[in-house]
Amino acid sequence: MEVELSYGRGTIPVRLPDDLDVTVVRKPAMPACEDPAGAVAGALAAPVEARPLVEEARGKRSACILICDITRPVPNGLILPPVIRSLLDAGVPADGIRVLVATGLHRPAQGAELEELVGDPWVLRTVRVENHDARDDAAHVDLGATPGGTPVKIDRRLVDAELRIATGLVEPHFMAGYSGGRKVIAPGVAHRETITTFHSARMMAHPAAENCVLADNPLHREQLAIARMVGRVLAVNAVIDERRALSHVCYGELVASHLQAVAFVERYAVVPVRRRFRTVLTSAAGYPLDKTYYQTVKGMVAPLDILEPGGNLIVVSECSEGMGSPEYVEAQRRLGALGPDGFLRDISAKPFADVDEWQTQMQLKATRAGRVHLFTRGLTEGDRALTGVHPVASPEAAVLESVRETGDRRVAVVPEGPYVVPVFRAG
Repeated sequence: MEVELSYGRGTIPVRLPDDLDVTVVRKPAMPACEDPAGAVAGALAAPVEARPLVEEARGKRSACILICDITRPVPNGLILPPVIRSLLDAGVPADGIRVLVATGLHRPAQGAELEELVGDPWVLRTVRVENHDARDDAAHVDLGATPGGTPVKIDRRLVDAELRIATGLVEPHFMAGYSGGRKVIAPGVAHRETITTFHSARMMAHPAAENCVLADNPLHREQLAIARMVGRVLAVNAVIDERRALSHVCYGELVASHLQAVAFVERYAVVPVRRRFRTVLTSAAGYPLDKTYYQTVKGMVAPLDILEPGGNLIVVSECSEGMGSPEYVEAQRRLGALGPDGFLRDISAKPFADVDEWQTQMQLKATRAGRVHLFTRGLTEGDRALTGVHPVASPEAAVLESVRETGDRRVAVVPEGPYVVPVFRAG
């Protein structure tokens, strides 16, 4: 049989022998909006625990609209124009409207990438579009600390705006349960100190810091506390299907609208599977998530519940931009030098995490559960040595070698990677 896995801007075909017992794990068929633009307009007029956007905007002189960075395929070209037109119709002046890219600690979006991210040239011509910089101390307002002890410093362009709007994609997230909503504020437009506190080793090691888990999730708890300290924020949340078509959109008060989107997406993203497998083949979800090895770790963690302990997990990821940030590369070097136990000891006592070392910590969830293999065309030989996993020449060869090694011809394939979270449900 042949199965197509998300890879880069397209897919990679993987041909497997017909005598293998292959289980393909996909979301149930999701509804696609027949009129996506109409769906967004309808959401803005029918809010969750808020007034229609044009009413919320009346009398306001400034607005800040947060958008996710390039790592998430948010349909900004659908969302931003009607949001901005609603503000203009309500009397908010164009020079008072700012679109702020919620980069967290990721790099800024510039040039052609910024144009792709915004999705509509009219937006770039009409309002200011700027990047958040988590390392710029003067650009943040100190709001104090959460009850959990996280220092709260948030980009003043959001804090000072009379109208605050977060936009984002709601999908499984391997630390925070689900992306979108409150997460676009923190880490999205938070200061480095805020981000590295609630990404500490202690937070990451919490059993509820998992895909599709909000209850008792310490990151989610801190993010909600931070959002409350910012003040009233509205949100537009999108859900897309496997073909990146708009499946659901909602608008309203930040927390309530996010929970509505979560309730929608979890019916599709969480997929029960009746057994575990010694061989699991998956992806890093394709572009833009598989641009770096850093983001590839999400694809390693998502299917762990259906991997037999000690089994083989094979991940395909383009890694067109290499490893990721210099800080992440340094964390991977420390992993190689210290070993898994030494690395965990090294990070466990820190009140603040070093930038991006949390992703190395999350990778250890996968490498301690089984043997992780990586197919990529985007990493140099030196980069591959830093990954801490096993490079393979082809996904087909890796699957066949795993079957030969384990003697088990049952194979699970998760084509969409971390956008799908398989969960083991016996029987």
